[in-house]
Amino acid sequence: MTSARQKSYGVKAAPYAHPSPTTALKGALRAPYFFLVPASVLFALFFVLPIGYAVWLSLHKVRISGLGLGSGARKEVWAGLENYTDAFKDSELLHGALRVLGYGAIVVPVMLGLALLFALMLDTDRVRLAPFSRLSIFLPYAVPGVVSATLWGFLYLPDVSPFYFVLGKLGLPEPNLLDGGPLYLALSNIAVWGGTGFNMIVIYTSLQAIPAEVYEAAKLDGATPLQIALKIKIPMVAPSLVLTFFFSIIATLQVFSEPTLLKPLTNSVSTTWSPLMKVYRDAFGTGDVYAAAAEAVIIALVTFVLSFGFLRAANSGTKQGEAR
Repeated sequence: MTSARQKSYGVKAAPYAHPSPTTALKGALRAPYFFLVPASVLFALFFVLPIGYAVWLSLHKVRISGLGLGSGARKEVWAGLENYTDAFKDSELLHGALRVLGYGAIVVPVMLGLALLFALMLDTDRVRLAPFSRLSIFLPYAVPGVVSATLWGFLYLPDVSPFYFVLGKLGLPEPNLLDGGPLYLALSNIAVWGGTGFNMIVIYTSLQAIPAEVYEAAKLDGATPLQIALKIKIPMVAPSLVLTFFFSIIATLQVFSEPTLLKPLTNSVSTTWSPLMKVYRDAFGTGDVYAAAAEAVIIALVTFVLSFGFLRAANSGTKQGEAR
């Protein structure tokens, strides 16, 4: 009697069925979309939906009837562009925007100038302890913004700051950095201290990508290190400078942590010092989430327009330079 295993020896195995070229091509074309699904879902949940909900809130308001008591006294109704017109007429929002512009006029050029200077210095052949220097410059960026703002806030207080103690012992004047015009310098110092290291790393990485043959050719032509830096290095890292400037503009328009944490230390910082502080006050202080949503949408649109305009101008300048 023949066993089942013995019978299987005589059975000819069916040939492996290869998929047709058309089926394989369709599968290859669909594969990337399956990999994009997780990122697309997260993007929709945490970016698209919140923006859509903010826009929806900005087009509504609460209508109060009577004394505002009872279940039907407060009713959500369509407001159209009323919240936007009120936001444009709000003097607090306008003054906050002007303060942020003055703040950005100090932060952006100083921070990017120092980042470029440090990157050029670290890219030279004569630099010593380069890894330690890079880490020292980058380390403040690793400190959370809340911690850095709190740290500098106490350093600005005359009663607890060691700087004021030293100035007093030396008989030097003790400026109040938390009042009036010096307040802009105090806030700008926090941003420059925390953001210079990140921008320096971006520019330094671009400098490291420049071929060594370019420097060797310039040295053979008799170029000095200063000429190499001004005429070769800086023009070749222009895309990185554009990128860092772009990020710096966005961060400046969204300043919130620094003035909010310094507010308990001085009366010069109001609850509406910056536009985002005004949005936070309206949403969680007065409870008018509809007006806050309209203000947030306006800030987002202004940021997008400025960023798009700057990138458009930078790209056109780059194309003109290449054409020459």
